[in-house]
Amino acid sequence: MNNINKIQPFPFPIAISEFTTQPWTFEQDVARYAELGIAMIEVCEEKLDSQRYKEQMSMISAHGLSISAIQPLVRTFGSSQMTPDPKDLGDRVSRLRSSIESLSPFAAARPFILNTGAPEKGDMAAMVKTTVLELQNLAGFAADHGVSLALEPLNASSMNSESAIWTIAQAMEIIDAVNRDNVGICLDFWNIWQNANVEEEIRRAGDRIFVLQVSDWRMPRSFGDRLVPGDGIIPIGKLLQIVHETRYTGACSVEIFSQYVADSLYKRDLYEVIRRSRKGLEDAWAQIH
Repeated sequence: MNNINKIQPFPFPIAISEFTTQPWTFEQDVARYAELGIAMIEVCEEKLDSQRYKEQMSMISAHGLSISAIQPLVRTFGSSQMTPDPKDLGDRVSRLRSSIESLSPFAAARPFILNTGAPEKGDMAAMVKTTVLELQNLAGFAADHGVSLALEPLNASSMNSESAIWTIAQAMEIIDAVNRDNVGICLDFWNIWQNANVEEEIRRAGDRIFVLQVSDWRMPRSFGDRLVPGDGIIPIGKLLQIVHETRYTGACSVEIFSQYVADSLYKRDLYEVIRRSRKGLEDAWAQIH
């Protein structure tokens, strides 16, 4: 049988980040992702009730889902626009450790996603230095709890409000300096697709890619203005192919923010947003295969 024109199946399990379905509750996310045939969930701690962690997290496997990654409530060392409090570094690290301690029993071997946070008074060098030191300290704690840490470089539009790094190369410099097996990178196409030499940098990241996130780009009109995969201008298929060539075997998580815009996806049928997102990923892959 001639298989030359046979379409290769999508190479990664598809996950949905709970940020994509912000209007839904955690319970609705779990039930509805399962209903839609989604394999994995990227858990956002902000949707959890700290008094009901065990009950809520048990719902994931009960619905036939598995966890792709965890977005802790406090995920930056410096204060950030999304999570401004607590202000003190020690308090932020303590809160992050608490998240790892509480959620790791349900997320064995899964990555917790972090980024630097905003540099105080624009001092990016100091924020990077702090991030290296804190990741070195946190890596052992995470390893003791059987989980990993994924550092995420954010888009340049988030500089000085959420992050001190905006390229894969900058993130990898930190990861190389930390030099711990359980510290890698969270690769979000929306954040990095405009990086110089992006294809080469993805290849260099290689087996340090712990998380893959996808949405699509138009010139943002707010801090949260992302599109369903396939509706924008990111060369998603080409970038997916490069990630696949690194032998990454984790999930491909759809992470869409859609806030402070008149045509917010959060106001639409979120079932359809998920269906279209999955189709957009599959179509992008099929176009290059």
